[in-house]
Amino acid sequence: MSEFSHPAIQRVVEAASRKGVKLDITIFDESTHTAEEAAAIVGVDLGQIVMSLVFVAPRAGGRLVPIVCLVSGRNRVDLAQLAAVTGESAIRRATAREARELTGFSIGGIPPFGHGHDVRIVMDPDLCPYPVVWAAAGTDTAIFPVSPGALRVLSNAFVAPIAEEPWIPAAIGMETRLRFEAGGSTF
Repeated sequence: MSEFSHPAIQRVVEAASRKGVKLDITIFDESTHTAEEAAAIVGVDLGQIVMSLVFVAPRAGGRLVPIVCLVSGRNRVDLAQLAAVTGESAIRRATAREARELTGFSIGGIPPFGHGHDVRIVMDPDLCPYPVVWAAAGTDTAIFPVSPGALRVLSNAFVAPIAEEPWIPAAIGMETRLRFEAGGSTF
């Protein structure tokens, strides 16, 4: 079996094909499991890597509603912000097992579309300024380039601010001194 015939990759290819898009998938010998690994292998800015992160909103009877966030590799999802934009009062990160069961893909290879169940998709607006972003194609070694506009259409995503605000020191430009005293010593 060639790597391109891997069932997970084929699901992604078929999902794109149904929308009239042919993907240019590249399979690497090295892992593209993390955004940092993918950016280094492809030779692009970390922000151009699309992380497909799975969250869940619990329902009665233990049912979980999946929400996949397409996040720039530079960002982290703010749970309160995600809850606000989705209207979910309780939301949490999915476990690896839940992510696999709800999307049909393993963490590190979860694509932005082609999931096994209906999945709500939220896209980080920080992906939009790039002419091309790179997303997982079903395995942790397969990725493809796509414009942010095509990514939004292929994944049927809505774009909303879901990233944590970057930490910026309140006293930029001012000397800040931290002292820690222990046992009479100042460090």
